[in-house]
Amino acid sequence: MATRKAGVAKRSLKPAKKAEFLHKPNCTTCRKARGFMEKRGFQLYFRDLAKQRLSPAELEELIGNRDYKEFLNSRNKLYRKKKMKLRPPSRREAIRMMAKEPNLIRRPVVVAGGRIVLGFDKDGIARL
Repeated sequence: MATRKAGVAKRSLKPAKKAEFLHKPNCTTCRKARGFMEKRGFQLYFRDLAKQRLSPAELEELIGNRDYKEFLNSRNKLYRKKKMKLRPPSRREAIRMMAKEPNLIRRPVVVAGGRIVLGFDKDGIARL
């Protein structure tokens, strides 16, 4: 008769990857990304963009030398109303608007190990 240890699961010695997760809890894309990351063992630190808005200085630092237009949410009502795809605002104006209107920020924003992933990008998350 073979003996079996019940209830003992294999544990990975590898520590969980930590990531800052900037989101809106009711955002469908954010919920999908969160589930995807949690299944892959990420330890997430949440920031609700509606309750804890990013300041212009925080947005400047977050965007860094990246193209600020990538951070604009093209599905946002204001984005479409102002036809930002055809006439994008200046970097300064875009940052001012994102600080004032957090729904204009593409979500989620995942920050881990000095890297940033925007939206639910499975390949980008896998590279973190």
